[in-house]
Formats: sequence, structure tokens, C-alpha cells
Amino acid sequence: MSDASSLSGPLFGDAKVGEQMSDRARLQAMLDVEAALADVQADLGLIPRTAVAPIRGAAQVDRYDLNAIAAEAASDGVLTIPVVRHLTRQVETIDPDAARYVHWGATSQDIMDTALVLQLQRAMPPLFALLDRATAAAATHARRHIDTVMAGRTWLQQSTPVTFGLKAAGWLDALARDRKALAAALDDVRVLQCGGASGTLAAFGDHGIAVAERLASRLDLMAPDLPWHTHRDRLARFGCALGVTCGTLGKIGRDTSLLAQTEIGETAEGKGGGSSAMPHKQNPVGASVALAAAVRAPGLVATLLAAMPQEHERGVGGWQAEWETVPDLMLLTAGASRAVATLLEELVVNETRMRQNLMMTRGLIASEAVAMALAVHVGRSEAHRLVEEAARRARNTGGTFGDALAADPAVTRHLTRAEIDRHLAPERYIGAARALVERVVRRSAGA
Repeated sequence: MSDASSLSGPLFGDAKVGEQMSDRARLQAMLDVEAALADVQADLGLIPRTAVAPIRGAAQVDRYDLNAIAAEAASDGVLTIPVVRHLTRQVETIDPDAARYVHWGATSQDIMDTALVLQLQRAMPPLFALLDRATAAAATHARRHIDTVMAGRTWLQQSTPVTFGLKAAGWLDALARDRKALAAALDDVRVLQCGGASGTLAAFGDHGIAVAERLASRLDLMAPDLPWHTHRDRLARFGCALGVTCGTLGKIGRDTSLLAQTEIGETAEGKGGGSSAMPHKQNPVGASVALAAAVRAPGLVATLLAAMPQEHERGVGGWQAEWETVPDLMLLTAGASRAVATLLEELVVNETRMRQNLMMTRGLIASEAVAMALAVHVGRSEAHRLVEEAARRARNTGGTFGDALAADPAVTRHLTRAEIDRHLAPERYIGAARALVERVVRRSAGA
């Protein structure tokens, strides 16, 4: 599992999310489930009320040696077994009789799955906070640069003019969709797992459903209609939402890193990284973190999807494959969110360079605008042919597009030089860009 304390953890992860997805947090979540289970069972008369306090008192992660538990899990095959063993020993030191009621009627997967859900519930608020930072920064750029004209690019070539505000609004809109999808996926996955050995709740006698419903309420989770041991659709959908979010963050990283290329120079990360060999370098570090997450996330999501067809009432291999995959995916998404939030908050936008790049084709970027104006008089196909020929002459001679158009009688028969120059002005051909940005920003603010 990616560890926020590892050498690369601070670069690719996030400390707050990593804390909630750590092994220590996993163990505490498992202990929380065990303590809540005892409390609920005591309410229902399944175990003595006197057993609850000792179990809750022992359910504190600081009392345990994580390395010892990990070593035993390697032999036991599942983490719950050594956790219950060590918890029972700890309870014995407080009240030997209470130790008899540890893990009463539960199964390993009940504890591990519910603990994972608790971890996700606790880790998502700081992840949402990072996404909110990125969203707010994108909204700021959208508003600030609503009329900042720049070259649009398709197939990595200049196409027609756009605005930087429109580009930022695209980031904003996608981030808002992803946050909404993540919130819905989290709400869907916040479900207790409690089924006992095979999902029948048999060990709880007549109180099975009551135990599950009360335990869900005690842990602030939803109670499912039935146990979901080998039905992993909720978790898979949550993983997919994380993967899509990484893709969006990677898209922002891709855009900003391309705009930051030396030959483009339209943006720069405010605190870019350096080079060990070239003192002049200012590398797009934030973009690289987001792109790395976008590269890694699909494989992790694929693992969750591949793990879905699990066997009967307890999976062999598929369930186990999820244990490290989900935390890794959470940390990747958090790290990419943090990187993009910082990137956008500190992004330097070079409007002068945008204007220079916009004009570097000497008017060719406005070819569609001229063609549309000419099409009114000669039809679309003929207008396209005339403008294409003028563009070819401009490229061959090194002259301006306006001069090439003005030299063609077939063009000037319908458009004067003043009209040609007016259509060549990039800011006149950005269509509904302002209205589109305003709509997205307004909707984002309302959300």
C-alpha cells in the first residue's frame, strides 16, 4: 500500500487522507466495530452489559503492536483473526469474564468490510476539501480570464480562438461533476457489512436483523437489506468514481503542462520544481503528480472490477485483492487533488504570451471566421475553397493571411479589406464563450 510516510508518500499522497487510510487507522476502525458490536449486543441481551466497558477500554489502537499483528496475519490469512486474538488478550487483562464475549457471533469479513467503510467515511472529508480547493481555484481563473483570448488547439495544432476562462471553466465543470459523483458513490458505499459466517445472521439468534440495524446506527452507517459479503458493486462504483476523478485531475495536469512548454509559455506553475542538472528549469511538478495518478488509477480500478465475481458467500482472492487496492486508490486521488489544487492556486497566466501565440500564424487562426462570412455570399464549399487557397498562398509566401485574402478578387468582390480585417480579429470569433463561462461559474457558486 502507498504509505504517506514513505519517501514518495508526500509527493504522491496526502497526509490527512493517508492518516485515515493507514494501517493504524484500519486497526482502530476494526476495534471500533468490535466495541460497537458488543454495545449493541448488550442492549439486546445477547451478552452481559458488564462486558462492554472492558471491550471498549481495550479497543484502543495504542495498546497493540501492529508489527506483531501483521506477522500473525501472514499465517492466518486474514487480519481479523490476529486482531480478535490480541483484543481478547487485552480484554482479559481488564476483565477475564468479558473476554468471552469479544467478536460474539461476527465473522472476519463483517469486521474488515465495515472497518473499510468507516475508513472511507473518515478519509473523504479531507479529500473533498482538496477537491474544493481545486474547484475554487478553477472558478477564480474562469472569472478572471473570462475575456482573455488565446489559441484553441485541436490535434495539438492551433484551431480557432477560445478564452482561457473557457478552458478553466471546463476544468471547473468537470471537477464539480466528479465531486458530485464521488459524494453519491460515498453515500452508496456507507453500508454496514454484518452477516455472520455465511450471511444469515444465525449466530445472533432471533436478534440478527436487530443487531445489524442497531450496529449500523451506532456506527453512523446505513443498514443494507441483506449482507453483501460477495456483492462488491457498491465498492466497485466508488472505485470507479475515484478513477474518473483522477482522470479529470490528469486532464488539468495535461493542459497546464502543455501550456507551460518553453515554446508555448502561456502558463507556469508558481512553485515548479527544479532540475538536478539544469539550473534554469522550472518543471511542472503538480501536473506530473496528477498525470502519474491518472496513469496508475485505471489499473487499480480494473482490479476492483476484476474482483467483483466472487465465489458464493466468501471470496477467495478477489476480496483479498481489494485490501490494498482501495487505500492506494484513495491516496492517489488525494495526492492528485492536492497537487492540482496547489497548481491552480499558484498558476501564473501569461496573457502577453497568449496574445503572441494567437497572432503567430499571421491571421490563419481566423480562417473559419472569414469562411463563414464569405459563405453567406458564395456558399460553404466555395468559401472554404477560396479561404483554403488564400491560406496556402500566405504560408508559401510568408505573408499575412489578410493580404492573401485581399489579393483575391473572388474574395474582395464580397468582402472589403476593412471587413476582412474585422473578421480576422480573434476576439470577434469566440462565440458564446463568455455566456458559457458565466453559466458554469454561476452553477458552481450555487452548488
